[in-house]
Amino acid sequence: MRAIVLESFGGLDSLVYRDMPDPEPLQGHVVIQVKAFGINHAEMHMRRGEWAEAAPVSGIECVGIVTSCPGGEFPVGAKVAALMGGMGRTINGSYAEYTRVPASNVALIESDLSWAELAALPESYATAWTCLFRNLAIEAGQTLVIRGATSSFGTAALNMAVNAGVRVIATTRNPARFDALTALGAERAEIERPDLSTHIEGAKTFDAVLDLVGNSTMLDSLDMVRRGGKVCLAGWLGGLAPIDGFNPLLQMASGVYLTFFGSFVFGSPAFPVSDVPLQRIAHDIAQGRWDAKPSRIFGFDQIREAHRVMEANEAHGKMVVVID
Repeated sequence: MRAIVLESFGGLDSLVYRDMPDPEPLQGHVVIQVKAFGINHAEMHMRRGEWAEAAPVSGIECVGIVTSCPGGEFPVGAKVAALMGGMGRTINGSYAEYTRVPASNVALIESDLSWAELAALPESYATAWTCLFRNLAIEAGQTLVIRGATSSFGTAALNMAVNAGVRVIATTRNPARFDALTALGAERAEIERPDLSTHIEGAKTFDAVLDLVGNSTMLDSLDMVRRGGKVCLAGWLGGLAPIDGFNPLLQMASGVYLTFFGSFVFGSPAFPVSDVPLQRIAHDIAQGRWDAKPSRIFGFDQIREAHRVMEANEAHGKMVVVID
């Protein structure tokens, strides 16, 4: 099979094409013919050597067809989505014509959507759904602030929150994206800034904040919610630097809740992929309840250009790679 291999840590030239043996069947695992996969910031950090782990073949998600499943968890020929379970980190991931994934990290996703459209779903929508409806337990009528809403993750969260009857305030660094956010159903858009809590109307009254900017804004997010409000930290658009000298006693508001979600736990007993209604999400998209089309579609031989666009913050949504 052809695969895109991380030859060394560094720039775009670190991603090279190689012929590799097809993955062998293994009990408890699923071999998938990869039809398409999403592009994620995690893979950029892995390429640069900024992540704790990086497998030779990157890629933390994919959609495709089952070619082998010794344990019988999925029928051969089924359409599936796969995410995490060590993909791209401790085992070879989806930047290849075939991949082998633990069965606990695979979900059926029968749909008439194109492979490109399906590839936009697994990581972004599974993570957003878990943050919204498990960590934040958001409900219809509540008000949610999404920080970093023009990212693929943020757009997925915006789509699902609005569909669930949640009032959403969305932030972005780019005012030219305001109309796009309100078109998706946000009540209003705000310019993202480190001290947003001192400028945003309604601070300290919001029910929840989904913070995708990361450590640089987390403390500020905690100052935005009401007593009993919740903040979920789930992204690092602002970089991976830690919070220096974090002291909850002095820096956290009393009576608010801070929670974290990292998609690397998908497939564990506490966070089964089967808990996420990917099939229903695909159905809702096919029915036109929201627009989840990828912003850019690349061919398999365009991986360096895809990473360049991601690194330059030119994606404006979810980018996917389709394998012909």
